[in-house]
Amino acid sequence: MAVLPPVPVEIRVAEQTLALTPLVLGELPAFAKAIQPFTADLAIEPDWLRLLGSHGEAMIEAMAIASRQPREWIAGLALDEAIFLAQALFEVNADFFIQRVVPKLGEAVSRIGSQLVGPTPASA
Repeated sequence: MAVLPPVPVEIRVAEQTLALTPLVLGELPAFAKAIQPFTADLAIEPDWLRLLGSHGEAMIEAMAIASRQPREWIAGLALDEAIFLAQALFEVNADFFIQRVVPKLGEAVSRIGSQLVGPTPASA
C-alpha cells in the first residue's frame, strides 16, 4: 500500500491562508537547531507567551522553518497571531515533539538528576 502524503491543515493568519504539513527530513536539521535553546521549556501544553519572551529569536526561526514562511513575515505577526500559529505548528508536528523531543527531555532530566545525587555507594 502506498504511503499517503499528510493532508494539510489550513489556517488563516494575518489575512493569509497557510497550508501546514509536518516537517520533512530535510527541514529537521535546521528546525532542531532552531528549537535547541528552548527544548527544555517545551511541554505537552507549552506556554507560548513565555517561550516567545524568553526565546523569541529562536522561536521566530523555528516558526519560519515549520511554516515555510519568510522569517520577516513571522517577525511581523501580531502577538496573538504568532501564538495561534505556534500552537497550530506544534499540533501539526505533534508526533515529532511527543515522540522525539519529550523523551529526550525526560532522559536529560534523569541524567541531570543522577549527576546531582552522585553515585550510589556499593553495598558491603
